[in-house]
Amino acid sequence: MAAGQPHLSIQLSDPDANGIPSGKRSPPDSAGREGSVLTFHNICYHVEMKTGFLCCKKTAEKEVLRDVSGIMRPGLNAILGPTGSGKSSLLDILAARKDPRGLSGDILINGAPQPANFKCTSGYVVQDDVVMGTLTVRENLKFSAALRLPRTVKEHEKNERVDQIIKELGLSQVADSKVGTQFTRGVSGGERKRTNIGMELITDPAILFLDEPTTGLDASTANAVLLLLKRMAKQGKTIIFSIHQPRYSIFRLFDNLTLLAAGRVLYHGPAQQALCYFQAIGYQCEPYNNPADFFLDVINGDSTAVAGSKADGPDTGSTERSKEGEKTLAENLAEKYSNSAYYQETKAALESIPLGKRKKPKAVFRQITYANPFFHQLKWVSRRTFKNLLGNPQASIAQLCVTAFLGLVVGCIFFGLKEDFTGLQNRVGALFFLTTNQCFSSISAIELFVVEKKIFLHEYISGYYRTSVYFISKLMADLIPMRTMPSIIFTCIIYFMLGLKPTGEAFFTMMFTLMMVSYTATSMALAIAAGQSVVSVANLLMTITFVFMIIFSGLLVNLTSIMSWLSWLKYFSIPRYGMTALQINELTGLNFCGSSNRTGVVSGGNYPQISQPWCTGEEYLKNQGIDASSWGLWQNHLALACMTLLFLAIAYLKLHLMKKFS
Repeated sequence: MAAGQPHLSIQLSDPDANGIPSGKRSPPDSAGREGSVLTFHNICYHVEMKTGFLCCKKTAEKEVLRDVSGIMRPGLNAILGPTGSGKSSLLDILAARKDPRGLSGDILINGAPQPANFKCTSGYVVQDDVVMGTLTVRENLKFSAALRLPRTVKEHEKNERVDQIIKELGLSQVADSKVGTQFTRGVSGGERKRTNIGMELITDPAILFLDEPTTGLDASTANAVLLLLKRMAKQGKTIIFSIHQPRYSIFRLFDNLTLLAAGRVLYHGPAQQALCYFQAIGYQCEPYNNPADFFLDVINGDSTAVAGSKADGPDTGSTERSKEGEKTLAENLAEKYSNSAYYQETKAALESIPLGKRKKPKAVFRQITYANPFFHQLKWVSRRTFKNLLGNPQASIAQLCVTAFLGLVVGCIFFGLKEDFTGLQNRVGALFFLTTNQCFSSISAIELFVVEKKIFLHEYISGYYRTSVYFISKLMADLIPMRTMPSIIFTCIIYFMLGLKPTGEAFFTMMFTLMMVSYTATSMALAIAAGQSVVSVANLLMTITFVFMIIFSGLLVNLTSIMSWLSWLKYFSIPRYGMTALQINELTGLNFCGSSNRTGVVSGGNYPQISQPWCTGEEYLKNQGIDASSWGLWQNHLALACMTLLFLAIAYLKLHLMKKFS
């Protein structure tokens, strides 16, 4: 068979999933409504790669895709290739989810430019499942319906849509089961993947993208997922997905196949005719070899998997000499494809579509539209956030129990403080511990944005909600229960066991101060963690920052004795403001000398008597350079409030400006 022979005459006797010979099958959209046709014209994509370290960094441009063109019709459209071939990049570009810098070419939907909000109207199932594990399958689907369907759709209609998808995806038996987290067992991997697909089907998109839909699934489950996609394709949907190395039972379900290597197209056409094409250029698949494995072996230059004739001289090595110089195997295979009838037919079909006025990639890739207003989004995202908190009680209950236990231990250590020199020392030590504990217990807030980063990115890009909605809902779910309650518990236990100043004003002032310290430390944790992908990195940054802040808290060193060129650092210390406010609240009005003289207050054993330098709390505070007035107390609270707002603003800006494309 010659390479230029029209491919329409090529037929395979291998039956498809329904037992029909692949060469005699009806078009994939014949069983349902007419779907959308996606065409892509001369797609080129380059990215900048940074190499080196610090001052020696160099920027080099890497070619990811080169002159990639093709047509994706209703049916199963697979993008196959080895690791690093560019298949995921192509999928993301077609779905308008790739950084548009370095991108050129045109993508059309039914002959028209991609809508500006294409990423919000199409469906996209990411490789790593992004579904809330503490919610049930039905709750996750209802969340998607509530935010992606407009409010003009009645509540009962949304519920009917959810029930219909649950039935279509075969999830009826697990509809009210939790998806599952690392702490709790949930549904199976296949059911989890189908839940992800269901969340994208809520809007009934004409085009559905999937990135490696079989990753992490066993062979049987992966086959079930592809059979599900096949049924959807027969209903008229255009399904485009990347896949690495499918088994034969999965491969034979494909309608269209795009083979990529090193960013170049090696084959684009009917999947069941790919073997005949490779046979025509000199590669013969062994009788019992999986076609997908065979293609990858050919691409990788593995001659041991190649058998048969060498009509056009197949490449058995990684390179081949030519007049232009040394060509890689991928370049040679791409060149053979560009001379084939498959390419000529695709090229003719693409040239028949007028491109018209081109849209700038940035306009398509960055515009996000929302189906619902701000407060509707806030209601549903906040509801889900609190459900997630209640459904994952390990962290919250553990923190409250640890707080209560720690309060009892500290209360026993500092129990019954006296109004003498040792009582003053113990008071200051206890206040220092309280402030420091509030800071370090806030490090747990680091996970607030890091753990759910993938979920946030996917849902934001898909138009579920605004960044501000997500940010406010997380604050409401974390600051109120996780930072306020421990401060209240800690104060109630510590205050009375230590025997601190017996006035209601002093009690509530201490509680408010501990809350403010916790809020400020938490907001700093959010500012550091926002945009981070690794919890340990953010944890290290937080710990180092708090250690330096503690040095300037006012206990380890007298702040009045620090050199002027270093003393300005005290204004950035959260523990300093908290401890100063607690000391003013507790020590003012106390007398630590009693009826004794200033000398001989502290003595014991054979040690000489020590002269106490101060008798009142005001004198001690003055020695520490602390303003003991009421304004001196509240200016520390004001400073903590300003720092909280500043850190929250930084955290929000980092979320808002975070790179939201892969």
